[in-house]
Amino acid sequence: MGNLEVFRLEKNLSRLASIAGAAPMIGFFGTVTGMILAFSKMATEKNVTPDVLAGGIYQALLTTAFGLAIGIFAFVGYNLLVANVEKVVYNMERTTVEFMDMLQEPTT
Repeated sequence: MGNLEVFRLEKNLSRLASIAGAAPMIGFFGTVTGMILAFSKMATEKNVTPDVLAGGIYQALLTTAFGLAIGIFAFVGYNLLVANVEKVVYNMERTTVEFMDMLQEPTT
């Protein structure tokens, strides 16, 4: 029964771990596409000014920031939940051992 409860506690942790791992990569992908956009505009414009590059660089920085923020929050949340699950599992095991010891005690 304890294993079933542990499974229930851990069933959505893999999703959170996936979000924590994928969010920075998605942010990095946005960074690459933003830089591609900036360099593409630089290649096609005759007179390159900061305004021409600003849109792509803005996209790159924004996606990086959001990807990292989501990844950091998901990573911290994942670790907090894993610690709580481990604490519950420890308490379940401790209680089970105490109960088994109580059953093994000789009666007087």
